[in-house]
Formats: sequence, structure tokens, C-alpha cells
Amino acid sequence: MLANRRTAAAIGAVALAGALLSAGPAQADATSPSPAASAKSAPKSDGAKGICKRLPKTEARIGAALTRLNGDATVAGSIARLEQRVTEAKNAGHTEVQNYLNDRLTFRKSLVPTLQKRQADLKSVSTWCAAQGSK
Repeated sequence: MLANRRTAAAIGAVALAGALLSAGPAQADATSPSPAASAKSAPKSDGAKGICKRLPKTEARIGAALTRLNGDATVAGSIARLEQRVTEAKNAGHTEVQNYLNDRLTFRKSLVPTLQKRQADLKSVSTWCAAQGSK
């Protein structure tokens, strides 16, 4: 009787494994999008309406970031303040802190030209939006 149960359990396990293995490729096919499905999920526009709608807030956010970065040593987040912290770490002999802050300073300095480029790009987008009557 015990042998019959073991045999039945073994046959059930083999049947289950076979079912799972045969279902594997079918599941893989179901997850890959067909050309018709990807056409349905493709964007219908370039998002120009939304960009024009968010333009004033985007311009303000970039302007505020540039103002902060170009601020003096009293402005939190400014390049000058971080330079001062690097100098203070160097004078205190905190080499590891100085290296860490120096890496942050390098990155922060690289943000300025990127944001200036975006600001210039937004001016041309603003002109385009105004010509479209979207602004």
C-alpha cells in the first residue's frame, strides 16, 4: 500500500514537471510583445503639449538651481560654499573628507554648463510654444 502511494506520488511529480516544462515556452511567448501590441503602447505624440504646459515651472526650477550654484559662500548648495568646505577639510588635515568633498565639487561644477544649456534650449522651446499658441 505504501509502495502504491510512492508510485502515485512519483507519477504525479513527473506529470507536474512535464506540464511545467511544456508551459515554459508558451509563457515566454506571452510576455514578448507582438508588433500589434507594441503599436498600441507607442506614444501618440511627442509630448509637446505637456512640455509647453510645464515650461514656466521648468524654467523657474533651472533658474533657481543656477542661482543657488552660483551663490556666494553663505548660500547652501553653492559651489563657493563647497569650495570653502574643501579648504577647511584640507587645513584640518582630513584627507578623506577633502577627497569626498572634492569629488562632489567636481560634479557640482559640471552641473553649471549642463543647466545653462538646458536654459538656452528652453528659451527656444518657449518661442516655439508661443508660436503654436500653447503658452
